[in-house]
Amino acid sequence: MTTLQVVWFILLGGMLAVYAILDGFDLGVGFWSMFTRKDEDKRVLLNSIGPVWDGNEVWLVTAGVIMFAAFPPVYAAVFSGMYLALMLLLVALVARAVSIEFRSQLESRVWRAGWDWAFGLGSTVAILLFGVALGNMLHGFPLNESGDYTGGFFDLLNPYSLLIGVLAVTMLAMHGALWIALKAEGPLFESAMRWAARAWLGYTSLWVITGIVTAAFYPNLLSNYVASPALFVLPVLAVAAICGVWFTVRKEKLKSAFLLSSGSIALNMALVGASLFPNLVYSRGAPENSLTIHGASASEYALTVILVLTLIGMPIVLGYTWFVYRSFRGKVSSSKLVY
Repeated sequence: MTTLQVVWFILLGGMLAVYAILDGFDLGVGFWSMFTRKDEDKRVLLNSIGPVWDGNEVWLVTAGVIMFAAFPPVYAAVFSGMYLALMLLLVALVARAVSIEFRSQLESRVWRAGWDWAFGLGSTVAILLFGVALGNMLHGFPLNESGDYTGGFFDLLNPYSLLIGVLAVTMLAMHGALWIALKAEGPLFESAMRWAARAWLGYTSLWVITGIVTAAFYPNLLSNYVASPALFVLPVLAVAAICGVWFTVRKEKLKSAFLLSSGSIALNMALVGASLFPNLVYSRGAPENSLTIHGASASEYALTVILVLTLIGMPIVLGYTWFVYRSFRGKVSSSKLVY
């Protein structure tokens, strides 16, 4: 295992974490849109994410490209093994994207109601499928000696992965509610505060349950923590961030609450990475078939080239992201609704 391979493992995880934070609140907003009735409130929700949602998805595309370039066998195993699930995810993301653009194009109540449900369900299904995919990475895939997936679609719907999926829904529901509270005013703001508190309770409960289940039934995920006790700082920081969300929400320090929510998401992704390392895809039942950083990476030359390209392109993406968020900061005015 080389330093460059470890760097790319960290970079891939980092990009997935950034995607989860940025597009996570978009998806969370979509989840809560199903709990609003007033047309104006629904439009405020759409306009709160309208300027940024498509830019946020750049991070998912980038992570996919990097997986393909840096760890080709992982890309092949994951995308072939979860082909049907990924097609369902694509349908959900497309439904959400189209609904944002189409929803306010006609005055028809039926038209708008249809796209409202597409937005809400598309967002919720996407969160659940992302969580299930992450759960399967922890649970492990049935892989043969060649690193090929040998299971079926329903093998992905194991209890542990479904638990992670529901945990993801509560986590991003909380994240989305905090974003709504930052952007909305009046009754919608009050609703968002209640939503954030309820989602926090669900998220915290499921986080603890998931930790207990993992410790009880997946000792392989704890081996790195036993070998390097310093890694226990990650769950400690995650608990601190989750608790911090509650206290800052109660004091209506919403920017701090949103940052702490983002931190908890990033720390959860770090926990996943620390649990899997040095595996990228764990082979359940036959650990010797697991796809590791060393065995599944591209050549040193390829890793070096894409690292240089990433270092050139990343400042551009970060600059664009900063510019858009700064340009559209503040509350959404109901008098200037675009969507």
